[in-house]
Amino acid sequence: MARATVHDLARAAGVSLATIDRVLNRRGGVRPATIEKVEQAMARLNYRRDMAAAMLAKQQEYRFVFLVPIGVNTFMRNLANEATRLSDLNAADRISIRVVEIPPFDDEKLAAILNGLDGSDTSGVAVVATENAQVRQAIDRLAERGIPVVTLVSDVPASRRAHFVGIDNSAAGRTAGSLMGRFLRGRSGRIAVLAGSMLLRDHVERHFGFERVLRTEYPDLVTLPVIEGRDNGAIVEDVLGALLDRHPDIIGLYSLGGGNRGVIAALNKRHAGGRICVIAHELTAHCREALIDGTFDAILNQDPGHEARSAMRVLRALTDGQPIDQGQERIRIDIYLRDNLP
Repeated sequence: MARATVHDLARAAGVSLATIDRVLNRRGGVRPATIEKVEQAMARLNYRRDMAAAMLAKQQEYRFVFLVPIGVNTFMRNLANEATRLSDLNAADRISIRVVEIPPFDDEKLAAILNGLDGSDTSGVAVVATENAQVRQAIDRLAERGIPVVTLVSDVPASRRAHFVGIDNSAAGRTAGSLMGRFLRGRSGRIAVLAGSMLLRDHVERHFGFERVLRTEYPDLVTLPVIEGRDNGAIVEDVLGALLDRHPDIIGLYSLGGGNRGVIAALNKRHAGGRICVIAHELTAHCREALIDGTFDAILNQDPGHEARSAMRVLRALTDGQPIDQGQERIRIDIYLRDNLP
């Protein structure tokens, strides 16, 4: 069957093309009864709008803003670079992506930037956000103005954000716990846990999943209280080094955030590489080297390129009022050992 057109739709609903245009573009001036007639005709004809043609006709431009914390975190730098690259690749589709660098863990600054955005130059926002009241309120204000917000990497589910793009962080923590238990099977001892900040929901969820698996399945492995390194290598080296000195019986380490150069430095100074089982996140260049030389045992990875592309596609779908392909936008948890490095 030929695809139904707006002319077919107008005839079936008994209304003018101008009325069809108003209903499809959600403009005012149409009675509810007329809208219902049009929607019923759409259902009978199985009408599917050609959004690409519609947006082209309207000269629709997509102006997306990506807010990414840029410090010494290699993964975040890679995410920002991927977003910038996407802007260049999709310019022909009238998509532009402006990457705004924000200081890591600065809730006040992030909230201020979010509050400064408006619909005149912003179609949608993707943000790596902390779970903070000011940030949550700023996201809600954007939603109230009709600007869709997508959270990236770390979610803020209590806000009015429209979608989350990232891995299942609780599952990632459970995976790390399962790997740790298998690697250390038959041994007992202390396990260190290093986070960037427990104000980040992804870090909280990873810790929860990890702790749950060890407590229920590997009770001989006892986790120490979480230490925080702010995803900064120098800070991580100091706080982790101090912990290793206080507890020389540590046999495992789960680094669930950034700052892994500091992890490597602290372990190497104490000749602990290979003696302590280490599971970390993100396959950066220095983590790859640590896997190869045996300092790290496993890396859990999320693809920053996939996340940037997914955020762009989701924002476009939200802007166009189209459904999101949940299967396409699911971000995988990749597990790398030195035997299967890409």
